[in-house]
Amino acid sequence: MRSFWATRANPQFQSDSGWIHPALTSFADECTGTLARLLAYVGTLALLAIVGIHLWDQLPDIRLGPSAPTGWSVAARSSQAFALSQPEFSGKTDAYEIFRHPLGGRKDIIRWAVSGEEPSAEVEIYRPGGELSQAHPAESDIADRMGAGGHELEAAGLVDSKFGPVTLFRVAGRPEGASACLGFLKNLDNPTLRISGWTCQGDTLPARRAAVGCTLNRLTLLSAGNEPKLAETFAHAELKRGGCGPASAASWVTTAENPKLRGAL
Repeated sequence: MRSFWATRANPQFQSDSGWIHPALTSFADECTGTLARLLAYVGTLALLAIVGIHLWDQLPDIRLGPSAPTGWSVAARSSQAFALSQPEFSGKTDAYEIFRHPLGGRKDIIRWAVSGEEPSAEVEIYRPGGELSQAHPAESDIADRMGAGGHELEAAGLVDSKFGPVTLFRVAGRPEGASACLGFLKNLDNPTLRISGWTCQGDTLPARRAAVGCTLNRLTLLSAGNEPKLAETFAHAELKRGGCGPASAASWVTTAENPKLRGAL
């Protein structure tokens, strides 16, 4: 039997005198340290989240380009479907962009511009999807692309092309001259296709009308993908393709406002 003095001599088991076992002290310190580190970690994560949200809110709207309306995005992996040679723009660079819409639409856009300057001509081939019902009127879209947003367009007659008669537009009230660009629009039904654009090529209205006709006659299809109707449309159009020489241009831009067309509207 252990004596009373032997028990008193071992302080590890004395709690009423204020003594605590070293193992308990170490465990308490470890718990306190772990809790402090956990709180610091959670606080750091919260701070990073707050900073990230603030920076995200401060970011400007990222747009894909002047021709990319809301809902459209650049289709970087899509292959070029059309080609257009313009000998008149031999000193200018061309840019080919493809945009896609989540509802199925696709826009192939070709532009020409002198290096460092604004584009001087543009052609857009639009194959609509489910977003067509939400799209802006074609005339309004063309005006925006011509840099005439907010201005009304007025009819500027018709011009012949291998796709048939093409409707022309000009900015209402703007005097003719080198800066008076000419817009154009051609809608096809089967397949549903819209070819539109504008050009500032030429110093007179007849010259710009001729430029539009030549541009559309030179538009060729490289790949129809899984759209056989598109390939058929371009194949038939090639059979009606006219030249772009001076004689051909003159036949399109006679003194009449609307040159003679091949068929009925």
